[in-house]
Amino acid sequence: MHKQARVESEQLTITDWVKDLAAICNYTRNLIFKNDVFECMTICWEIGQFSRIHNHRDQNCWMSAPIGRLRVQNFRVEQREAGHGTCRIVPTDIYEMDAAHPAYVNPLEPVHQVLNLPEFNERAVSIHVYSKPFDTCEIYLRDKGTYCDAPLHYASEYGKLNPAEKLL
Repeated sequence: MHKQARVESEQLTITDWVKDLAAICNYTRNLIFKNDVFECMTICWEIGQFSRIHNHRDQNCWMSAPIGRLRVQNFRVEQREAGHGTCRIVPTDIYEMDAAHPAYVNPLEPVHQVLNLPEFNERAVSIHVYSKPFDTCEIYLRDKGTYCDAPLHYASEYGKLNPAEKLL
């Protein structure tokens, strides 16, 4: 059965769901659970994909990559002009995340980027827990020295594909 049809038609266990997401991998945010205190989601990563440089609106974040491995690059905001939407960020520490090495976002330096580097040569699926849930984040365009708000959406919720999403 085609993976998209399976995700749409069945209630999958978390293990099955993560395996299916890895098989149809594309950068997708997939909601597993959400309440007022926290949300849990998976993000799928194709080889060479990466997130924008972003923060989580002062929310806590814990993450792991049960499938594949990912690199996390942290940044420090050294200058910020809220009225103009300009900033200067500098790279700080780098670490790799996989099933044996979970991570968290440092609340003192919450700006980061997640990358599935081409040299890793495999798709990845990461699991993220955020407390509290949020629906926008700040993204940073380092080369332009700017930042702005960006809305977030889920490709799927509770194992059901959102109607606007098309998985290839």
